[in-house]
This record gives sequence, C-alpha cells and structure tokens, in this order.
Amino acid sequence: MTNANLLTDNPVLYEARFPDEARLAGRWAEDCLRRYGAGPRVLDIGCGTGRDAAYLHGAGRTVVGSDLSEAMLEHARVHHPGPEYFRADLRGFDLAERSFDAVVCLDSALLYCHTNDELDGFLSSCRRSLAPGGLLVAEMRNGAFFLGRTELLDSPSVNGFTWQGITYRSTTTLHVDRAAQLLRRTRVWTADDGSPPVEQRSAWRLIFPQELRHVLAVHGFEVLALHDGPGPRTEPPWREGDSPAATADADRLHVVAALRHPI
Repeated sequence: MTNANLLTDNPVLYEARFPDEARLAGRWAEDCLRRYGAGPRVLDIGCGTGRDAAYLHGAGRTVVGSDLSEAMLEHARVHHPGPEYFRADLRGFDLAERSFDAVVCLDSALLYCHTNDELDGFLSSCRRSLAPGGLLVAEMRNGAFFLGRTELLDSPSVNGFTWQGITYRSTTTLHVDRAAQLLRRTRVWTADDGSPPVEQRSAWRLIFPQELRHVLAVHGFEVLALHDGPGPRTEPPWREGDSPAATADADRLHVVAALRHPI
C-alpha cells in the first residue's frame, strides 16, 4: 500500500489514461471566464500536467500554473509551455496580493482540502490573491450525489489503457466515510510487464451545494453560478454555447463565484 499515485507521479501515464486532445476542460474554463467577465490574469491551482493552463495562455491570458507535484510541473514546463509554473499547496499558498483576476481549480483538486481548516486555507489564499471582483471557477465531484445514491459505490470499476506497449489496468473501489465527510478511494494497479500490483489510497472531501455557498460567502465570495452541468466531465459533456443547468444533484458540481469583500 502506498500514498504515491501512479498517474500523478508519472505525467505521461496520466495523459495517456485521461486524454483531452480537444482541451475540453480548458475550453470550459475559458467559457466561464468570458461569460462572467474575468480579467486576463489567471491562476490555475492544481494545474497537473499544464494542459488547461496552456490552453488559457493560448486564449490570450497571462497564466500561472501551480501544483504540489514537481513531476507534473516538470512535465508542464516541457510539454505545455507558455504559463509560468511553480510548486504550491492549494491548501495554503502565498502570492502577491491582488495579483490575479481569476483562480481556476479543476478536476476535483479543491476536494483535497479534507478538513474545514484546509478549505478555509484554500479560500483565504484565493481571497488574498484575487483582485476585487475576481472570479473563482471550480469543478469537482458533488457530495449531494451520494445522498441516497450508491451506483458508484456498489461495485469496483475497472479501467485500462496501453502506453508504449504496456497495458495498465486499475480496479477502483469507492466508499463514503460519513464521519469524516470523505469519499475514500482504493485503487489497485496491475501491468502486463511483470511488475507487482500496487495498491493506492486517496480521498476527496464531500462538499454539498449549500455548504459550498455558505463557506464561499463567509470568505467574501458571491456565487454567480452553482450547477451540476454541463461541464468537462459530465455525460453528455459540455459543448460550445451550452448554458448552465438549474440543478445541482448529479455527480459533478461547478461553481463560479466573485470576490465581493476582499480583506
């Protein structure tokens, strides 16, 4: 068992497992930024391999990408140049005050804030980094989906991909830790190159829509949009011209909030 992660520790494998040739996530984020009038300076926090940050850079924005994984950042600098990349922990980061017009946080990265203190640390950091009126755009799993629904919990999911002639397979089991309000994941990786199986464990915070509205308001944000889709990881996925839904109970949650009361 390990807390390491085969994909985030090996960015080329991550991009092989989760291809995004159409840059759907970056396009969705750019659409949100344009729809709600964000300025040009963007922080992509939890940027991963840098694909979305590079897309936003290509759209004409001045972009900084940050991540906790140095392996991801090294990959981003080589394969997705344009933004400035640096290492930072989203649970508490210190940048020049009022240096961004928007903070983008995609693919459930925000949910690595497991505790209230960590979530407060993230939002306090965003508040310091944003100019007045700046936007927070985030996309994540939706805690409300797991109220009475068990289809993602009932049986393991099995996925696979092939890279450089080696086939990798993952068996993933999810369970809800209600007391901690976490969605815990156990994933076992096997490969057909003879290497032994690797078991990995991780977790996401389960945040509910009304809870998210409250904590954002406490930190001086006004929610402009909060909905379950369409988005880059919904089914069907977001397409150009789509408007936000009026619901917030499917398995993904999307939020756009403006900083109204900076400190």
